[in-house]
Amino acid sequence: MEPLTTYPLKYSVPKARVFAVFLSMVLCTVMLCLLQLKFLKPKIKDFYSFEVKDSRGRTVSLEKYRGKATLVVNVASYCQHTDKNYIALQELHREFGPSHFTVLAFPCNQFGELEPSSSQEIESFAKGNYGATFPIFHKIKILGSETEPAFKFLIDSSKKEPRWNFWKYLINPEGKLVKFWTPEEPIENIRPEVASLIRQIIMKKKEDL
Repeated sequence: MEPLTTYPLKYSVPKARVFAVFLSMVLCTVMLCLLQLKFLKPKIKDFYSFEVKDSRGRTVSLEKYRGKATLVVNVASYCQHTDKNYIALQELHREFGPSHFTVLAFPCNQFGELEPSSSQEIESFAKGNYGATFPIFHKIKILGSETEPAFKFLIDSSKKEPRWNFWKYLINPEGKLVKFWTPEEPIENIRPEVASLIRQIIMKKKEDL
């Protein structure tokens, strides 16, 4: 019996075709990765996209303030700036709100430990002593790894981290930062900016009618 003769396998697929298939697989993998990144990418685009907690710990969507001008403030009850700021903030809120403007207060105890009370006690303090009618949210952290995400957005937008109580951030109806002020700056410097933004809101509403 003659021994079996082995023959080398002949590849019928040209090298160019193999390369094309390989390239297609690579491109498909890249496209899948890009699509995954797109869907995994955080959808937070503006201040109103965040959720926060109210003074009782209930979740509140800041989306409810979209379309308004808002002045976001980190407040404290026992600061040298407390009296003049709470009085001025309530005046602004009463003068321009609530249809087109609101103050949003976020208590924080990280600056001199001047906000030691519970969130509900802080709210009662502000309402009882200054007649505050604007929202006062749950006590938050602004510095460090536990920074409240909504406030981190403001810090990133302003490129400046608050150094004390009563920093103020003016947000436009689309949720973008317009301007910010340190606690030493008088409310008279803020009022014209708020008024200008509200005029823009009213004019746009008239144009849309």
